[in-house]
Amino acid sequence: MNPVTAADLDAAIACLADAVRPAASEDWATATGTGDLDAWHTAEHVGDCLLSYAAQLVSRRPSGYVPFLASLAKDASSADALEFALAGSTILSAVVRTSPPEARAYHPTGTADPGGFAAMGCAEVLVHGEDVARGLGLALDPPREVCARTVSRLFPHLGDVSELDPWTALLWAMDRVEVPGRAKQTGWRWRGAPPEE
Repeated sequence: MNPVTAADLDAAIACLADAVRPAASEDWATATGTGDLDAWHTAEHVGDCLLSYAAQLVSRRPSGYVPFLASLAKDASSADALEFALAGSTILSAVVRTSPPEARAYHPTGTADPGGFAAMGCAEVLVHGEDVARGLGLALDPPREVCARTVSRLFPHLGDVSELDPWTALLWAMDRVEVPGRAKQTGWRWRGAPPEE
């Protein structure tokens, strides 16, 4: 399987933007998002998370997170929340694109390389993006090859999922859907470290 790249993250970002931008004028604070979060706070989470990944990769911090939080202004609109999520994602993409392959940085699921952070970024953007989209009565339709590379990179412990649609496989791996004949992925965890390390 080919590594996950900044181009894959760019494709995930474009997918999210295309899917939810038509609802940017709606009140995301009243739409469901991830878990107990509404759609506005889920978008905030995506922006903060991917900015944090970018900071990790820039700093090459060997342990712990760079100690900062990024958040939306309290009066930020739904369009602002989407812009924040997209900006954080795009910054991570730029950092992945300019980082040497040997760069490594801390993540709780294993010291990750640029491809690992790109894969984690794709998973965050697509799966949390789908959470937001569903709350708004919409749906994402991501490139299947991006989903396949993301699942292969982050969830090698789940074994062969090639019989599944790659988007379904990613949603299943992150406990968003159930797949007949496969165990529910409650308490899922991905692998941040490169497969060979």
